[in-house]
Amino acid sequence: MPWRSDPSAYKVWVSEIMLQQTQVVTVIPYFDRFVLRFPSFKALASADLQDVLKLWEGLGYYSRARNLHQAVRLIVGQFGGRPPETAEGLRQFPGIGAYTAAAIASIAFGEPVPSVDGNVLRVCSRLWGLDTPMRDKALADDVRARLTPLIARVNPSHFNQAMMETGALICKPRNPQCGQCLLSRDCVAFRTNRTDELPVVEKAGKVPHYRIAVGVIWKRGKILIARRGEKQMLGGLWEFPGGKLEKGETPERAAAREIREETGLTVGVGAPVATVKHTYSHFKITMTAFRCEWVSGRARPKASVELKWIAPAELTDYPMPRANRRIAEVI
Repeated sequence: MPWRSDPSAYKVWVSEIMLQQTQVVTVIPYFDRFVLRFPSFKALASADLQDVLKLWEGLGYYSRARNLHQAVRLIVGQFGGRPPETAEGLRQFPGIGAYTAAAIASIAFGEPVPSVDGNVLRVCSRLWGLDTPMRDKALADDVRARLTPLIARVNPSHFNQAMMETGALICKPRNPQCGQCLLSRDCVAFRTNRTDELPVVEKAGKVPHYRIAVGVIWKRGKILIARRGEKQMLGGLWEFPGGKLEKGETPERAAAREIREETGLTVGVGAPVATVKHTYSHFKITMTAFRCEWVSGRARPKASVELKWIAPAELTDYPMPRANRRIAEVI
């Protein structure tokens, strides 16, 4: 992991934000490109958010990028480029919860505070035979209290990273590698054959699915794209105008209606360009894009914060959600 060879506060911060809800193997190439382009707090603070989002494109959970950019600007503007060195002090920044604050404080500054994420909760639930459900805050509080006196005796950075990796590589959700685990001798779940039962994970509800229709709107050789508000999901990213189908509505009618409501334009809806399926954290979509021709009206942002007519070759310059990027690639 490239951030381990140089555990500076900046690199640890960037890596921990990227690692939220994302696997290490996915993060590494993004991390390398990111720190090459923005090598310091100061460099990132002076960057335009659009450039940050473009470099983040494809990594998902874009609020992380916006929060990182905002936090770094606070560090440079109010803290002289040096962040607080304690988990408590780090909690004041956007995008920093208890786990990330502890990870940064322990790895970058050596503070003996346990970093408790899903991997660590799984390891400890099995190790100590804890039956509290994973989603229950009481489990995290219990684990944190049990680990605090242990981490105080050793190198905090090594301890937290070892716990994280034990969960990620050994104590996996399914088929844990108990034969390779250094903790198996003391593990309650291993001794009692309960590794399939622990941790206690409550069943998730049915994931909603939405059908989306969008338009690739052409006018005099250019295409219209819309930028989402920064407080919206996928905030700051550019997309093709459109939205959800209403009950009994065809995708073609939905595209025409949504475009009119979002942009004020009347368009002729033509043939489908592409259909893309994508899964977000809490829902799934099937998005159909149609080739549309401008008929009348002046583009005015209503649902978005900005509309722009661009040449097709310029689509690669703008940060887009993955589903929209896949459509852009076939235009």
